[in-house]
Amino acid sequence: MILADKIIENRKKNGWSQEDLAYKLGVSRQSVSKWEGAQSVPDMKKIVQMSELFGVSTDYLLKDEIEDPAPGEADTVPEVRYDDEETRNVSMEEANEFLASNEKHAGRISTGVMLCILSPVFLIVLAGIVDAKWINMSVKAVAGIGITVLLLLIAAAVGIFVTSGMALSRFDYLEKNRIETEYGVSGMVRRMKEEHMPYYTRDVVIGVILFIVSVIPLIGVSLAFGDGSVPAPLISGTGSVTGLISICTGLLLVLVAIGVKLIVKTSTIKGGMDKLLEEGDYTPIEKKVSRYDGIYWTIITAAYLAYSFITMDWGRSWIIWPVAGVLFALYRAIIKAKMR
Repeated sequence: MILADKIIENRKKNGWSQEDLAYKLGVSRQSVSKWEGAQSVPDMKKIVQMSELFGVSTDYLLKDEIEDPAPGEADTVPEVRYDDEETRNVSMEEANEFLASNEKHAGRISTGVMLCILSPVFLIVLAGIVDAKWINMSVKAVAGIGITVLLLLIAAAVGIFVTSGMALSRFDYLEKNRIETEYGVSGMVRRMKEEHMPYYTRDVVIGVILFIVSVIPLIGVSLAFGDGSVPAPLISGTGSVTGLISICTGLLLVLVAIGVKLIVKTSTIKGGMDKLLEEGDYTPIEKKVSRYDGIYWTIITAAYLAYSFITMDWGRSWIIWPVAGVLFALYRAIIKAKMR
């Protein structure tokens, strides 16, 4: 139980309203409301006052693991380390501000990723339809319109990444430095993480299901009209099969984009909580490893764009991303092994 819950429980146990407790402590009702909402933490003087008013120890109020309000004489206050120059202290207000900003931009960042995946869809589908002779259009017109749409979507995604990155840049130290959270922050974040985990599991499961389902139409058309193998969506030739394959490829990318958006958004929200708790991908050693992640993904992005524009095989080049994701785990393991 965190401090906020203990204040609520003991206030109600004594039959006091927020105004009553505020009057006894010499503070405003808004201050008590913020304490009980885990939006701020009372100073030590007020904690000592509350321990006397409630008849409990300060240990009980300050330590989340103590559930029973047993009075005690030898009360201790947790110490905060300041000996490490790279260690940053994070207050309750700062933690709440970061979590709110991270959740806001998680949706925007995931939308940017989705736009990147969707960018070649119009080109693929239009080229297939024209190749199947369902509409009459020149190859140059197809390339011009398709690439224009592709570049506009990528430009929009880059704009989203840049603006979100700038907005969150003031919290970069959470990824780079050791942090020491103010009392009550860890308990508040853990509670929020527990509440988020069911949504995280749901979105990841839905995303994986969309990845699996996305290939079914393409495989079905290929087996029904082809030789049993999955041909490239931009094959030369005539006939409605080419158009069907192009449409199925476009549908594949749409479903993958939706799945990726769900996973990226929920993972970004969870990642924000892990940053404050220094868990998962944000333990001290993981923070050191992550400094090199930007180089890795920059190389992958450059390879994807270079291959796609040179070959114009946008229907196949997307496979670079899942392969890069698998290799990323290997890359991380090698870096960590060298650091250890």
